[in-house]
Amino acid sequence: MIEPGARLAGRYRLEELVNETRGAALWKATDETLARLVAVWTFTDGFPRTSEVVRAARAASRIADARVTQVFDADDSGPTAYVVEEWVSGQSLTELLSQGPLEPDRAAGLVAEAAEAVAAAASAGIHHLCLTPNKLMWSSGGAVKVTGIGVDAALRGITSADPVVTDARGVGRLLYAALTAHWPGEEQTGLRPAPLVSGRPCEPSQIRAGIPGRLNDIVCRSAFQMAGRSGPLNSAQDIADALADVPRLVPLPVTPSAPRSRPAPSDEGGPSRRAEHPRRAERGERLGVPAHQLATPPRGSRGNGRSGSSTSTVNKVLIGAVAMLVFVAVVVGAWTVGSVMNTPNEGNSQATSAEEQPANAGEPELSVLEPAGADGFDPQGDDGDEHGDKAGLAIDGDPSTSWNTQGYNSESFGNLKSGVGLIIDMGASVEIHEANLQLGGGPYSVHLRVGDAPEESALTTVSEQAGASGEVNIKLDDPAQGRYVVVWFTAPLPSDGGEYRGTVNEVELRGIT
Repeated sequence: MIEPGARLAGRYRLEELVNETRGAALWKATDETLARLVAVWTFTDGFPRTSEVVRAARAASRIADARVTQVFDADDSGPTAYVVEEWVSGQSLTELLSQGPLEPDRAAGLVAEAAEAVAAAASAGIHHLCLTPNKLMWSSGGAVKVTGIGVDAALRGITSADPVVTDARGVGRLLYAALTAHWPGEEQTGLRPAPLVSGRPCEPSQIRAGIPGRLNDIVCRSAFQMAGRSGPLNSAQDIADALADVPRLVPLPVTPSAPRSRPAPSDEGGPSRRAEHPRRAERGERLGVPAHQLATPPRGSRGNGRSGSSTSTVNKVLIGAVAMLVFVAVVVGAWTVGSVMNTPNEGNSQATSAEEQPANAGEPELSVLEPAGADGFDPQGDDGDEHGDKAGLAIDGDPSTSWNTQGYNSESFGNLKSGVGLIIDMGASVEIHEANLQLGGGPYSVHLRVGDAPEESALTTVSEQAGASGEVNIKLDDPAQGRYVVVWFTAPLPSDGGEYRGTVNEVELRGIT
């Protein structure tokens, strides 16, 4: 039996059992090679679908959409089969609805993102088949995540004669839930079941006033496969197209009554889900708060009772005293500064000597340069694909997220090319003086290249680092000018779970715009 503290593949240390059901166990774990939290599935000897889950996970790892939970590793060849996924922390749709339904625009924007993610998976031939509100996450980093695509169905042995329509129904039911805080299905999700009329769930507009007719129509055409004016919505892509013009307003997180020590279990024992991904959460601060999500005023701040009045009087006295003290301090401080400034310089009336100047007085003031975007860079490959969909994770200000190269079967890129990299577009030509690279694992042979065109021939190597690992600080002898910066990996690549790849957690460039 696997216990906390066990290591898989020499790198995944199991920390805490999150959930165990039907012979499959979900663990919160640490990838000791890349120093990050991960979610790990393990299986008992009698679990009948281990091979199917591993195959489904490998297939899901090829989905080119950051809103789908990433699969990092999957193996059933050793004594302990496992699947390693990203750990997504945040709030599920169920949790977001704990205080009531979302505003229609926010509900539509959230589900539009989910529909696009499910459509991207379907284009790769992979389906969810068991979408519920616990599978739609708003991460602590401010991103939509659809968890369990491919893997959940394999874990449960769920199949469908028409998986595309099954997922269309699932996405439609997510929109139903977001608009009404009810669930129009038989699954136990933590939401109230939708009321029935003649054995069928009520339409959203029958439960809640103010839902736009267009959104009500989209729910009916997808969740219930009703014809409507333009026929049913038979796929997640159909729903994504129908919601393409809705504003992508972020949901507003619900403050829990007490902090949770681990993710809440989802329906049927699955995880609520996984991975530290902080950043971009500040976007929510710029959006208005719905009335049902306003914090309750503290006790004593409402009503006209004597206790509240007495407290208010005391507070006014205290505030007045503090204000007077601050005023006195400001007056005394101003008098002191004025006295010092008016005192003649007895030592020397001459200008400050060169010896008194700061040591770096002649150096330019550097600032952190803000990239316009990033992409994988594989100029010598056949398809040019080097996980470009993940490239933004290396410039998002969050070192717990990462971009990585494709996995190769040898440290020399399978003898197919001399290197691959991450290309960063600065949006315009900049002058680069310093770079901070946070690399995963290692050691690496890594070059920093700069140029004015995203072509290998236009890029000049300005720094070479051998045996690089972890945080690498680069200070260029001479500033480099250009619009494009490439973190370029050359052989040998380090081994990563049976394959060879390079990983960049974060890149920060400093210089002059």
